[in-house]
Amino acid sequence: MEVILTQDVDHVGLRGEVVNVARGYARNFLLPRKLAYEATPARVKELEKVESHRARHEARTFEDAQAVAEKLGSLELRYDVKAGPTGSLFGSVTPTDIADTLWEKHKIRIDRRKIGTDTIKRIGRYQIPIELFQDVTAEVRTLVVPEGGELPPEEELEAMEAAERAEAEAEAESEAAEELDLDALDGAAAAQDAEVSAESEVEPTAEDVAGELPEDDFDRAVDADPAEHEEQA
Repeated sequence: MEVILTQDVDHVGLRGEVVNVARGYARNFLLPRKLAYEATPARVKELEKVESHRARHEARTFEDAQAVAEKLGSLELRYDVKAGPTGSLFGSVTPTDIADTLWEKHKIRIDRRKIGTDTIKRIGRYQIPIELFQDVTAEVRTLVVPEGGELPPEEELEAMEAAERAEAEAEAESEAAEELDLDALDGAAAAQDAEVSAESEVEPTAEDVAGELPEDDFDRAVDADPAEHEEQA
């Protein structure tokens, strides 16, 4: 099933792309969460019209790319986003967000696939490389700022990231220890079951053994005529 993504979706595609996905994945995940809408012919045509209009502003020659690079070098993008106490974002800033900002605010058309950054998930100061043309690359200064505040000094940002990393490692170690404890409990339970099973086995006494018929006598007794048993009785 073909859909048009309204947001970047990991391992699926970027916002504005027409992608082919399993019908169940679209119906049960993408569409209910408004991450995409069905790619009808009319919608695809409208999307192509928008992309064509934007492409007119994209650098087409080496000289155009140099001019765009100079302009990008003078810009500073800012994103105010909700963040936790350690600097992790509750959302993210994606290459598509950067491309959209450059287009909407500065009318600079950039292919989002040429923006050299992964999804940004922490507050901070970033230099985002953008490939404009062969042998022409620019960097855009980008600030990802906690909503309602300002960026702390770089040393504090590094300390916050280190604290979050240490917390994550401690949680991982705790989970690993819990798994070991469960394995130990399972092992102890298995050993106890084996011990109980061994204790429940009853060994025959000397009297039991003495009272047993020899194997040949037992076989003859089983094969004997029932009438013969009655006469002997």
